Formats: sequence, C-alpha cells, structure tokens
Amino acid sequence: MTQAQLADQAGISRTAVTAIEGNRLVPSVASALALAAVLKTSVEELFARSSAVQPTEVWAWKGGAETTRCWRADVSGRTVIYPASASPMLAMIASSVQPSPEYGATDEASETLVMACCDPAAGLLASLYAAVTGLRLIVLPRSSRQAIRMLQDGLVHLAGLHFSTRDEPDRNFDVIHETLGTGFQSIRLSRWQEGIVVRPEPRPRTVEGLLKTRLRWVGREAGSGARQCYDRLTQNGKAPRHLASDHRGVVEAVKAGWADAGICVQLASAEAGLDFLPLQEEAFDVCFRAGSIDDRRIKAFIKVVRSTAYREMIGELPGYDVRETGEIRVCQ
Repeated sequence: MTQAQLADQAGISRTAVTAIEGNRLVPSVASALALAAVLKTSVEELFARSSAVQPTEVWAWKGGAETTRCWRADVSGRTVIYPASASPMLAMIASSVQPSPEYGATDEASETLVMACCDPAAGLLASLYAAVTGLRLIVLPRSSRQAIRMLQDGLVHLAGLHFSTRDEPDRNFDVIHETLGTGFQSIRLSRWQEGIVVRPEPRPRTVEGLLKTRLRWVGREAGSGARQCYDRLTQNGKAPRHLASDHRGVVEAVKAGWADAGICVQLASAEAGLDFLPLQEEAFDVCFRAGSIDDRRIKAFIKVVRSTAYREMIGELPGYDVRETGEIRVCQ
C-alpha cells in the first residue's frame, strides 16, 4: 500500500502519513483510529515502537483553556484548538471546548481549513469557500511574519504575506525560504495598493508635503508588511508611538482622531470614507506546505481562488488587482 492509498482510505493527507511515519508529527485521536482501522491493527500496536507518537490535541496559543468555546481543525496530523475569543475574521459557530467522547470521530476538524493573514477581504473568501465547497475556512487576523510562524509551528494550513513590491518582486518567496526552507508552495490571491490613510481635512495632498508636517502616526508591529512600508517611507526613522493589530485597526485610530496618519491597504481606508495616498503596490500570496496539495481542503481552496466568482468579487474592491490571481509557485 502506498502512502497515498493509506492516506485516502484513512481520510487524512499524504503529508500527514509521511510525517507520522517519520515521528515528526503527532496524529489526532481520529487519525490514529483511522490508520489502525485501515491497517487492521490496534492503535497501541501501531504506535508502540515510538513513545513520542501519541494521539493529542494542542491549543494554538496560551490562555486557550480559559475559554469555553473553540474551533478545531486537523493540521498536519494533529488537532489544533483555537479559542473562540480570538475573534477571527470569519468562522462558523464555535464548538464546546469539552467535546463528547466520540468527538474525534466527527468530521468538523477534518473539514476545517485555517488561514492566518491580514487581508481585510479574507472574510469574503471564507464565505465563498463555505458556500461553494460545504467546508469551512477560519481566518485568523495575523501579520505576515506572525502568519508564517504559525505555519512553521504547524498551527495553520495557510499563511498570507505581502512583502513583495515592484522593486522587490520575489520578497515574499525570499521570506518563505529564509523562514521555512524548502517544501512549500504559494498561490497568488491578488495585488493591492498600500499607502497612507488620513482624515479628509485641509492638509498637503502629496506624500512629500504630508511628511513635512507634524503627524501622530499609528503603526503596525515589527515584521508586518505595513511596518515594512512605514520603515521604507520614513527611512527607518522613529517607530510609531501607537500600534494597531491590523489594517482596520489603523483606520479606526485615524478616524477616531487619536492618530493623524497610518499605513494600510486601500480597501480599509475606503470602507471608512477616509483619504488615501498610495505608496506602493504589493503582491499578496498565501503559502502552504507542498505535501498538503493532496488535502481536499487545500484543493478546494485553490479551486475557489481560481474561480471566476472569486476573481470578480475581489476585482471590484478598491485597490485590488486580480490579473495574477490563482498563480501557483514552488518556493525553492
């Protein structure tokens, strides 16, 4: 029996089978039982040779046990639990944190795809994904660097990043290679405009003129694509005094009046009715493990991203360009 055949009959990914065989990943209870059933043996006998391999569930981050609601997803052969208090961009109703004894045999975790990114339009993708495939996509709001780290730690299936610009077209792939090494692929979701958001008040209407005035900046954390843009704009000048967790947080700070300017994507600015001065066009790519290409959730994700419905929906948003949407690249 090949790994692909075993994975298909057990209902898990081929990547998970490879990792479990190599003692690099821990199978979930459901995966361990499924593998044992296909191989006509017991879980104890199947995994007796490696004390390191035990069915397990892990929390995606500390503090999870304090909540009573959560989401679950099978990621790289183990079940990851996400606290519902995280307020993802979009997710279905959370499950109880204390599942019934037979919970591991249900399809909820195996039918959930998890993506970490900062795209303000990711909720639209999640809605379309659920409507078209019957599966669910949970989007966790994270900066590009944070998303990559979660993928590295086996806590998400997909990580979005937007470091590539016209001047550095391969920067996304350089970051993937530097952080994750080889064995990863990426799919282009869009290109978008990133720039300065300000309130519609009398002030200089050019970037050069704006930078000559005294501004209270709201920024993003180090490692984010927006912070990279800010550092380039200010030539690595003084770090912003206040930080926001995402693009919409930057916009809210400016709209509320406790900051004069910030860096965000054009969509977030347009939603709030604020002025926007474009600085650069960036490529937004989503990275995933190359071995997971056979996972039906990943296959469905790629199909949805390449669909006419998605391209038309995203192409209508301010600042988005979908001419390269759906292109896949192997990160070497």
